[in-house]
Amino acid sequence: MIHELGNRALNLACQEAASWDSEQTVSVNLSAVQFKNGDLVHTVALALADSGLPPQRLELEITESVLLGNSEENVRTLRALKDLGVSISLDDFGTGYSSLGYLRSFPFDRIKIDKSFVHDMCDSREAMSIIRAITELSNSLMIKITAEGVESEEQMRRLAAEGCSHFQGYFYGRPAPASERLKQVITQEQ
Repeated sequence: MIHELGNRALNLACQEAASWDSEQTVSVNLSAVQFKNGDLVHTVALALADSGLPPQRLELEITESVLLGNSEENVRTLRALKDLGVSISLDDFGTGYSSLGYLRSFPFDRIKIDKSFVHDMCDSREAMSIIRAITELSNSLMIKITAEGVESEEQMRRLAAEGCSHFQGYFYGRPAPASERLKQVITQEQ
């Protein structure tokens, strides 16, 4: 059942993004079950073909826990997805099974700093130090960085000062239906 739900979410996201009069990307979270499915690359290719969405507008997000296990097979899967032209994002970085080896072994385009660090950054020297280390490491590896859970202008400014260039969280808006959200994004771009 999780395969069917995941595939449906992927297909709907690609169809929705393809309908936008914008070059905005769409991000889709992949579960561990989806990632381990031998048909994942074919499923993604089919979703792109059926929707007409250019692959560079699709970003697939995985968490560190997805990568546990057969690392050679994981690398093959990630490289095959990259060969399709999609971006790969490492979600919730720093909270689970963080290994710097992942950053060397796997072809990530983006690291997403977990919201728990962002939440504590203004009150915790340790959280801020971890954010600084992640951004410096990511920038030196030429991997884009997104900070999750940004809820205030102060957080956004401090993250930007550390070299973070992309942000998501309630500071930018609450979850909304796609049609409503896209109107907000296009209005902000103009």
